[in-house]
Amino acid sequence: MGYAGHMTDKAFLDGYRSPGVFTGLDGFEDQIDALPAEVGAVAAFVHGLLIHEGLAAAYGVTLAPGRFDEKQIHGTTALLRQAMRLHDRPITEPRAPEHRVVGVCRHFAVLFAAVMRRKGFPARVRCGFANYFEPGKHFDHWVGEYWNGDRWVLVDSQVDDLQRKLFNLTLDPLDVPRDRFLVGGDAWRACRQGADPMGFGVSGTQMWGLVEVYGDIFQDLAALQNIELLPWGWYGLATDEAGMKETALIDKLADTSSRADEAAMAELAELVAADERLRPPHDRVAETAKAEAAIL
Repeated sequence: MGYAGHMTDKAFLDGYRSPGVFTGLDGFEDQIDALPAEVGAVAAFVHGLLIHEGLAAAYGVTLAPGRFDEKQIHGTTALLRQAMRLHDRPITEPRAPEHRVVGVCRHFAVLFAAVMRRKGFPARVRCGFANYFEPGKHFDHWVGEYWNGDRWVLVDSQVDDLQRKLFNLTLDPLDVPRDRFLVGGDAWRACRQGADPMGFGVSGTQMWGLVEVYGDIFQDLAALQNIELLPWGWYGLATDEAGMKETALIDKLADTSSRADEAAMAELAELVAADERLRPPHDRVAETAKAEAAIL
């Protein structure tokens, strides 16, 4: 697996240092630069800016119906602009829960990655399944990942002190073990090796089973290509359940997700170039980013 490696190429890492289409911080660079270049400080910043739509009640917040639309925001610049609309204070000041932007786990991960990149760390977003929210369940989830100089470290920037108590967590959200969060490819491989697919799914829904694992492979691979789609933004072959029957291809895609190193990404580039069904929706993404910049 490509989580550690002293041979990691600088050019490969540099690809995760620069802002992507959804990880810009346009107009907020000076404020972000004032934050400490430390993973805990970045996670705390994210905690103070976002609130998960499904956990608002735990923070004593009742969301007005219109607030749920905020989870449709893709880019970090748009998230920060919305934060200013909700509470016109410097974004580095922690907000009361009712003044935080409503999102889902993906938004926490993307904002974390964006700020870590600004701090000079190679950082990216991973899509997969967390097994630390409820015993015996692997919940669809997104986390951040950064290179600490020796290895890729998983960070759950959604989990703050309140959530650690709420879910009785003992793990360190700033260094999530690989057996507690399975990226899409690892989850697929686990199911292929005998894990029950019905133990993988979306909390609070009927969306459980192998198709959810299948979809998360594609979401994870898109994020590794710096295209962090919304969790419901499936594309290409992921939208066709019949694609699960192409086991040789899906196994290969899962392997690239699991390894996620420079060799795996080179192999992914070849696969994507040869099969348009595997290509993230670049045109749609560009249009979305442009529209958000104009509106928000």
